[in-house]
Amino acid sequence: MKKKALLVIVLIQLLSCGELQQIVNQLPQQGTGVTNLEIGQGLQEALNIGIDKQVSKLTATDGFYNNALVKILLPEELRKVDKTLRDIGLGKMADEGLRILNRAAETAVGEATPIFIDAVKGITFVDAKNILLGNDDAATQYLSNKTQTALYAKFNPIIRSSFEKVGADAIWNNLITRYNSIPLVKKVNPNLTEYVTNEALKGVYTMISVEEKEIRNKVSSRTTDLLRKVFTLQD
Repeated sequence: MKKKALLVIVLIQLLSCGELQQIVNQLPQQGTGVTNLEIGQGLQEALNIGIDKQVSKLTATDGFYNNALVKILLPEELRKVDKTLRDIGLGKMADEGLRILNRAAETAVGEATPIFIDAVKGITFVDAKNILLGNDDAATQYLSNKTQTALYAKFNPIIRSSFEKVGADAIWNNLITRYNSIPLVKKVNPNLTEYVTNEALKGVYTMISVEEKEIRNKVSSRTTDLLRKVFTLQD
């Protein structure tokens, strides 16, 4: 039963409808009253809800900025810039700079869903078996391995364009110029586009990991009759 429960959870995160049906056909049926078709439909529904829910959270206004788990802060070498600006009464300027970084990530993450769906469709039964033997975030790690390169290539130009569109270069040049004009400080010149791209990727996988743990551990995450019926198999 424990093994079956883990298989259900993995399938929620990762499997397309065709793969779902192939794998659930191999599950032993023990008078549960749930048909293979219902299992396939329920797991497909859970997959769609999970991906859509987490991507939507991050693409909403302040989806990054107001989420402590994924909020993008300044690079380590620039945090002294933030602190110094606040110390001299330029806190609003520092806040605006941070908000621009997070806005760019929100815009980029809107392009993630098709890439995740492609990764889900490409999973094999061998992949699923390996995930079964993995850690609690094994499904998230699978998605990370399969999608990180493609997402970086998609996110990077969007973030660069977002910075250009809102004049982020000018804002950051202003911030850094003001900082560099302070006597005795070490001057800085960061590559913010690359940094924000990597932080946006971390944020996506962080939220998918959150959803994976929710589905593993909370009955309340089963939000429809079909999901409740299917997930009775793991209880």
